[in-house]
Amino acid sequence: MKGYILAAGEGVRMRPLTSNIPKPLLPVAGRPFLEHNIEALKEAGVKDLILLVGWRAPRIREHFGDGKAFGVKIEYVEQKERLGTAHAIGMIKGMVDSAFFCLYGDVVVTKESVKGIVEHHRKVKGSVMALTTVPDPKRYGTIVVDAGVVKDIIEKPEVPETNTVNAGAYVLMPTIFDAIAETKKSPRGEYEVTDSLKIMMKKEHLYTHLLKGEWIDVARPWDLLEANRILMQDLEARIEGDVSDGATIIGPVQIGKGTRVLPGSYVSGPAIIGPDCEIGPNAYIRPSTSIGEHCKIGAAVEIKNSIIMNRTNVPHLSYVGDSVIGERCNFGAGTKVANLRLDEKEVQVIVDGKKTGSGRRKLGVIMGDDVKTGINATIDVGTVIGEGTMIGMGAIVRGTIAPKSRIF
Repeated sequence: MKGYILAAGEGVRMRPLTSNIPKPLLPVAGRPFLEHNIEALKEAGVKDLILLVGWRAPRIREHFGDGKAFGVKIEYVEQKERLGTAHAIGMIKGMVDSAFFCLYGDVVVTKESVKGIVEHHRKVKGSVMALTTVPDPKRYGTIVVDAGVVKDIIEKPEVPETNTVNAGAYVLMPTIFDAIAETKKSPRGEYEVTDSLKIMMKKEHLYTHLLKGEWIDVARPWDLLEANRILMQDLEARIEGDVSDGATIIGPVQIGKGTRVLPGSYVSGPAIIGPDCEIGPNAYIRPSTSIGEHCKIGAAVEIKNSIIMNRTNVPHLSYVGDSVIGERCNFGAGTKVANLRLDEKEVQVIVDGKKTGSGRRKLGVIMGDDVKTGINATIDVGTVIGEGTMIGMGAIVRGTIAPKSRIF
């Protein structure tokens, strides 16, 4: 069985994190996002892969190459014009002649989930749609099921009758290409795969498989934190760096080569620290934290449930909680990130000029690449800071900050 991962999107909703980095290469649990899905497919025996690329395609090709380094074989298809999911799937007609595993590039599925979908396909010998349940199904396509077969797909219903939704993972038979050929453009000018599936369902069953493992649609930057937590649940400890006798390591922690954990530092897993980093002295790394390579987390710094990307420095006397920090950022001494409202209600984030619920009780800052803060800068809950911004000493920032801003 071949696998097909749709990873061509520009990741507009993930900005500022995707201003320089294509979404599939955003780091989660110590590795680019897409690597985890490739590994999940490989573990389920799906090792012959096709990647659909688009935005910053050369960087994705450069990272994954022919797939040999990851234990798989990778071919590439480039989607130059975004014409919808059905168009994207239809691009591999002629490259597959049997059932294939199709996965949206912005969902996180566990190895167990992929295995379950493949096994169910082998049992029913037909196309399978993976389902999951979500608290708020309004932004998804809800699925009406009868006896393990899809009866209807309702796109983004105003009043959902079920919280069962399409999980963005399928095993599809080649008959899907005939349905795609019959699909008309939707009102928004795209070829929707849901329309193609409905055409296919008139001729054959579309079976369902309810995922047992955790699932998340990584649509917004703060979704990376939940993906990070899920993918670190089964982390295995591995220490390749130098841990001082005066440092404490608790639980499953991975420390890369060339990294030094200095005296007085306390690292509580699950946590990942990449290669060539310096931690401490007296730093506190709390669970569900992932730190990239060539980072410095300095004296008396506390990092909690956060993603810190490559070559970023948080040198001393700072607190970062429930945040995603881009590459090559530098925090002045005493920079503090607030991550909890005083009323402890859901953190609101300003997106496109409107307040949007994050679904999170705790959320700090989403910070783009190359941001610098001065000493004693303060960042309010749910703040989004565009790339290349400078924040002066003692400044207080909140809301959404445009790229390359100067705040003093």
